[in-house]
Amino acid sequence: MTETLALYIHWPFCASKCPYCDFNSHVRERVDGASYVAALRAELAHEATRAGRRPLASIFFGGGTPSLMPPEGVALLIEDARRLFDATADIEITLEANPTSVEIGRLRAFHAAGVNRISLGVQSLNAEALAFLGRRHDVGEAIAALEAARTIFPRVSFDLIYARPGQSLDSWRAELRQALALAADHLSLYQLTIEPGTQFATLFGRGAFTLPEGDAAAALYLATAEEAARFGLAPYEVSNYAKPGAESRHNLAYWRHGDYLGIGAGAHQRLTLGGRITASRRHRAPEEWRARVERDGHARTEEEALSAIDLAREVMLMGLRLTEGVDPAYLATRSGLTLAEATDPAMLVACMDEGYLHWTETGHLATTVEGLLRLDAMLPVLLR
Repeated sequence: MTETLALYIHWPFCASKCPYCDFNSHVRERVDGASYVAALRAELAHEATRAGRRPLASIFFGGGTPSLMPPEGVALLIEDARRLFDATADIEITLEANPTSVEIGRLRAFHAAGVNRISLGVQSLNAEALAFLGRRHDVGEAIAALEAARTIFPRVSFDLIYARPGQSLDSWRAELRQALALAADHLSLYQLTIEPGTQFATLFGRGAFTLPEGDAAAALYLATAEEAARFGLAPYEVSNYAKPGAESRHNLAYWRHGDYLGIGAGAHQRLTLGGRITASRRHRAPEEWRARVERDGHARTEEEALSAIDLAREVMLMGLRLTEGVDPAYLATRSGLTLAEATDPAMLVACMDEGYLHWTETGHLATTVEGLLRLDAMLPVLLR
């Protein structure tokens, strides 16, 4: 059986760089959208030749800020993907968008291009927090974006950032209720962390602000599941909540360690080629990426066949983020290693005894709520 494929397309350009962001995003005074789209199309065609014709279950336009893309370019890339692969009848096509008035005015054009799921970078419904996070939209624009998206797209997701300086539990609950009442069938929630090389790293290092941590951050996280449940959204991954059937199929391909293509500057991919699962990444700089695509048809800078232990680690690292957990049979099929070979047996027993891991009714190894709060510390000692 030919493995289903997911496709990620990276648009690396932003109008400004948010102070917390360590993604491969770039600010340029002028972007030649047509030539960048042409290079994306060329790299997609090149990789499709290598991958072979497969069922395509999802396309995800990420960034950067993909809502700055020309909608006609989005349409061309979707048409190419449908021509090069066998799109499933219910293919999920997501585009990330910022809720500025300019970008929201283009939502109908993106829907007409073939996008059927929108992911809005709301980040907060608090004016002071938006200013602190360096966002270009205000609360009114965020609300207008959520309302507009709900009328245009059959599926709507939005992002919020929590554990901000001075954030109280009561204010976070109120903000969540306001956002969930406005929109969506899917919520992505991210704890504010300090990433090296960002503006926030410099400011945090100088003592310009502090962040909630420990029990305070845990209380904010736990409150999220309670508030999401009021609106029928359940946690299915450590940072994601959805109504039944509204889970991100594209992101599930990552977390379930399926094959995916990554096109564009800095994009990563995992692809089965000649019976081996390969890991690839592309040049991060947009201009050099485009030059290499124009010269060679692709801008891969690294590619390697993953070892059995590397595959097992990836399956476990991603799968234990999911409520459904890891299927030991799939782990063995994907990596060639058993659960006992992929983990430290003593640590596995200890994590079970402490209530951080458990066996589900379907026989999967899954992380408990208590385990999710400790996931970053647990995984390095659990996995070989």
